[in-house]
Amino acid sequence: MDTLSYKTLTPNEQSCDREWVVIDATDQVLGRLCSVVAYILRGKNKPTYSPFVECGDHVIIINADKVRLTGNKWTDREYLRYTGYPGGQRVSTPELLLKKSFNKHVKAGYNPLYTKVLKGMLPKNRLGRSIIENVHVYNGPEHPHAAQNPKVIDINTIK
Repeated sequence: MDTLSYKTLTPNEQSCDREWVVIDATDQVLGRLCSVVAYILRGKNKPTYSPFVECGDHVIIINADKVRLTGNKWTDREYLRYTGYPGGQRVSTPELLLKKSFNKHVKAGYNPLYTKVLKGMLPKNRLGRSIIENVHVYNGPEHPHAAQNPKVIDINTIK
């Protein structure tokens, strides 16, 4: 019996084909949009998916300021963070986090609201921390990643 033919091929980072994808967030619900983005970032839409390898695509989200939340979640939902000091618990709402993305001192491609929501949908380890760097969020319809030739995806067709 030839045992060499029974080898299991495990994908590694070099064997994964990584692409650039553009997603338009206009009139999309935030949580449903981010769940599809997390699915693409992990690489679960590819046949070469492996849970311990970063094989997902780079995702560019445009028109991020036109996303919607259902109900009164813009003002009623609270996101907590802790500074590490006594009395250092800070509370923010999605409305405040979206306003922070318009600050000129915030790095281009970074949106605090989307980062907060997406981090909850990714693994809580060093793989998740490296995957979150593959998402680039812009408030307007323009993005500076045209050189990567990103393909446009309609998220309503995924799942």
